[in-house]
Amino acid sequence: FSEGACREDRKEKCEFKPQRPGRKTPKYMPPPLPTNKKWFGTPIEEMRRMPMCGARLPHLRPSANHTVTIRVDLLREGEVPKPFPTHYKDLWDNKHVKMPCSEQNLYPVEDENGDRTAGSRWELIQTALLNKFTCSHDLKEAILRYNVAYAKKWDFTALTDFCDKVLEDAEAQHLFQSILPDMVKLALCLPSICTQPVPLLKQKMNHSITMSQEQIASFLANAFFCTFPRRNAKMKSEYSSYPDINFNRLFEGRSPRKPEKLKTLFCYFRRVTEKKPTGLVTFTRQSLQEFPDWERSQKKLSRLHVTYEGTIEGNGQGMLQVDFANRFVGGGVTGAGLVQEEIRFLINPELIVSRLITEVLDHNECLIITGTEQYSEYTGYAETYRWARSHEDKTPRDEWQRRYTEIVAIDAFHFRRFLDQFGPEKIRRELNKAYCGFSRPNVPPQHLSAIATGNWGCGAFGGDSRLKALIQILAAAESGRDVVYFTFGDVELMRDIYSMHTFLCEKGQTVGDIYRLLLRYYNEECRCCSTSGPDVKLYSFIYNTVESYADSTDDDDEEKGLCFED
Repeated sequence: FSEGACREDRKEKCEFKPQRPGRKTPKYMPPPLPTNKKWFGTPIEEMRRMPMCGARLPHLRPSANHTVTIRVDLLREGEVPKPFPTHYKDLWDNKHVKMPCSEQNLYPVEDENGDRTAGSRWELIQTALLNKFTCSHDLKEAILRYNVAYAKKWDFTALTDFCDKVLEDAEAQHLFQSILPDMVKLALCLPSICTQPVPLLKQKMNHSITMSQEQIASFLANAFFCTFPRRNAKMKSEYSSYPDINFNRLFEGRSPRKPEKLKTLFCYFRRVTEKKPTGLVTFTRQSLQEFPDWERSQKKLSRLHVTYEGTIEGNGQGMLQVDFANRFVGGGVTGAGLVQEEIRFLINPELIVSRLITEVLDHNECLIITGTEQYSEYTGYAETYRWARSHEDKTPRDEWQRRYTEIVAIDAFHFRRFLDQFGPEKIRRELNKAYCGFSRPNVPPQHLSAIATGNWGCGAFGGDSRLKALIQILAAAESGRDVVYFTFGDVELMRDIYSMHTFLCEKGQTVGDIYRLLLRYYNEECRCCSTSGPDVKLYSFIYNTVESYADSTDDDDEEKGLCFED
């Protein structure tokens, strides 16, 4: 099409409302903001946090939609929870985690005559791990004894380099003489610590699993030693719709990220083996079937605090903290990935267990994890990430002995073309995903904490930060929550988000109004524009469209003989 024909076609489809004769299209500019402010909006101290805003929890008890793996009648503050039931019970099916210690976890072994028979893989694991480790080669050989099929496929370069080149002699000695033997004990205690079959959180389920931090530590020790069965094959395998859980990919290659990841994880293992943790953690898969009618919503925007300083985990204590998730939760935490989600899973390693139980998230689903503990502090991001030091988490615990740390994993759509994200279906998908993560259908709004979030779905996922901010603000308003937004050093973005939020509030724009503006932006500016992007930026379009509508309304009132005084 010629440019002129395209423009005419677009005008026809979008039903442009012609300007009055003599009227120029307004170019609205938001009022200037102070240049020296580090934050704008509602003071963060005024935002709702747990436990102050929360309702009292009911007694913890198992139910049809809540699996509890400990003795709730013996739950005491400061004591290690007792597993339930007392003795190990096994289920080897497609609805539960296939445990390394299961009697049905069989492996081909050779008998005295050299014949191959099916033997207990757990016995093989015990024999291999109880051998003394003196170097990384011993650890590698032990892991491969019960993973023979991968002897020529798995690469342990990163682990070897970490032990031989990164660690000081005294650190390496401590690793092999103390930390690793303690991790072996923790892993091999699995049948006495994790006695109940753990259900898989499959798609379309609304189900919670509450387990102890000690049980999680045993699971993670087994993940480190790569003992989980059926979890290594990639294509068309039984668990191809689940994330990796065994740590073999963490041990491969020469990425400079790997040593820092290993430092962070060994900090966790050292802590939990020196002193048993005493809390609980709940993993909840939420799958919603009904979503708001965005176009007709009359909800007003909620409060906003936006800042370019601070972090979600550091300054969002007691708030709902957003994990910018991959649809396979945890993303590349057990591989080379090292951005927002992977960093959070490293400093709060109990999050990694979600990879054992959580099937890939569908568009209407999220994962909510309550009670994980932060064990490490860090600096940097991606290539500059560095483990800094051990962290002592002072977050108080709720009545179920969980830390008041609620993290929600919501996966943004991956946009390969910038313009795609402005399409109505994609806008609605992102709104629904954010709403799924933010909403709690059975909790009154006054008991909901603020949302601590940031540039969700931007960066590698191709999202436009200003659009994504607006989408989260709309979803938060619809779910009855305030927003605390961290721009991670982006001063201009902080100012833009605040100015837009202030403008929309002053103009009385509802969620439905703003949603229709997004649709109109797509129709008028995006549908026929070149791949380089629309000439008019989203926020400029919103400013000018709303201001133009306000002006035309004023003129209409004047023509009707109406008069307004200041």
